[in-house]
Order: sequence, then C-alpha cells, then structure tokens
Amino acid sequence: MPALSLSNYLVPVLLLLASNVFMTFAWYGHLKYKSAPLFMAIVVSWGIAFFEYSLMVPANRMGSGVYSVVQLKTIQEVITLVVFAGFSAWYLGQPLKWNHYAAFALIVGAAFLMFYDGPGAAAH
Repeated sequence: MPALSLSNYLVPVLLLLASNVFMTFAWYGHLKYKSAPLFMAIVVSWGIAFFEYSLMVPANRMGSGVYSVVQLKTIQEVITLVVFAGFSAWYLGQPLKWNHYAAFALIVGAAFLMFYDGPGAAAH
C-alpha cells in the first residue's frame, strides 16, 4: 500500500473549497439579480452547479481514502459556512453579526468533536 502524503489530505479539502465557491454562487448568486426571470436563474444555476459537481465528486472519491464519510461531510459543511460567510458580506452586502459568529464557533466546536478520538485513541 502506498504511503499517504500531505497532498492525500490536502487536495480533497482544496477541491471541496473550490466546489463550495461554485455551489454558493449557484444557490445564492441569483439573489443579486431578482429582476431576472426565475427560469433564467434556474438555468444559470444549473450551469454553475455542473462545475461544483465536477469538483465535489472527485473530492469525495479522493477524500474517502483518508477521511471517513462523516469527516468528509463535516469538512464540507465547515467550508460551506466559511465560504457563505464571505459571500454574504462581499457579494450580497449582508455582513455577519456577532450571533452569526457565535453560532459558527459552536459549529466549529462540533466539527472538532467529529475528528476527536479521545486520549490514547492512537494507541489502540
């Protein structure tokens, strides 16, 4: 079995990050153009989502070699929140408030628990 390198862990995360940028634009980018016909928003969103899937599927395939499925989903959700927070403030002009940051901190704490095996777990 080949040795795992840093890239085995990093590449899936980078692909998830890139896919989430596309996903966020596909799901929420049209909100900046509410006067555009809904059908056009749907078609454009589907076109953007193609690129999201083109990155998400390989990220999950590669990532499943080094992360559990639960860990992959947790990574994806944390990335989604980070990307969405930036997108909301930068693109939609809706900055986050203190309670949003507090909620995100709690989610990051939950994500930590998904990766935490407890003391001495590596010895088993």
